[in-house]
Amino acid sequence: MFEKDLLKNKRILVTGGGSGLGAAMARRFAELGAELIICGRRLEVLEATAATIRAALAAKVRALACDIRDGVAVEAMMEAIWRDAPLDILVNNAAATFLARTEQLSFRAADAILAPTLHGTMYCTLAAGRRWIEASHNGVVLSILSTSTITGRAFTVPSAMAKSAVLAMTKSLAVEWGPKGVRTVAIAPGAFPTAGATGQLRPEGRDSNWAARNPLGRTGEHRELADLASFLISDAGGYINGEMVVQDGGAHLRSSGAEDLLGWTDAQWEAQRAARSKGRT
Repeated sequence: MFEKDLLKNKRILVTGGGSGLGAAMARRFAELGAELIICGRRLEVLEATAATIRAALAAKVRALACDIRDGVAVEAMMEAIWRDAPLDILVNNAAATFLARTEQLSFRAADAILAPTLHGTMYCTLAAGRRWIEASHNGVVLSILSTSTITGRAFTVPSAMAKSAVLAMTKSLAVEWGPKGVRTVAIAPGAFPTAGATGQLRPEGRDSNWAARNPLGRTGEHRELADLASFLISDAGGYINGEMVVQDGGAHLRSSGAEDLLGWTDAQWEAQRAARSKGRT
């Protein structure tokens, strides 16, 4: 579908690049000729992913441990990256979410979602953007969002709030930074199952026929998202700025994706909360 060297000479940072959609995008970028940096909190996971990509593609991949919730840590990571060469592209993929009745969220629980999804994304974007602008170096920021930015979504309210804020950032910076050579774009994926997301958002007891009710009758494939991301960050997508592309098979036109939870019992919610707490220990 793409030219083999579509992303040749592009240096790309993928946050949360050690697993799930982040790893899928990173691998596709490497296939298309990019040099990769992947970051996250678990260095062993990042190193394993980097080693797999290197072995399969003979690509240049660097793994960096960074908690993007910490602005100082983000600055240190960007300094380390820029010592070798500037980034060309930032992919804001790292995020957090879980199901909860909103009125029962503690401050700590809300912050656990807002910190990486909103604050971490902003810290990374500002750190890269400032360096690009100071050096008159063109750059691209791709943020992975959600269709909750269009529909809202019950029971994942902090995530919907954070993703909507990042969409506002994407649109705002398109105008502010576009004249300085920096594009900002976004993708709102629908259901692209990963181990992490499925565990948090599709627990036992939820509607088991949800995928079949998608207008296309299926979930997305990781390669489909990776291909769209590759196009948007490439020079071929160079006239797209400030836009969010929805990739969900049309699901958001039918449902926000949370309606089945409206009928959950107190017992089901308690079981979900207990499972989430157990997963954190």
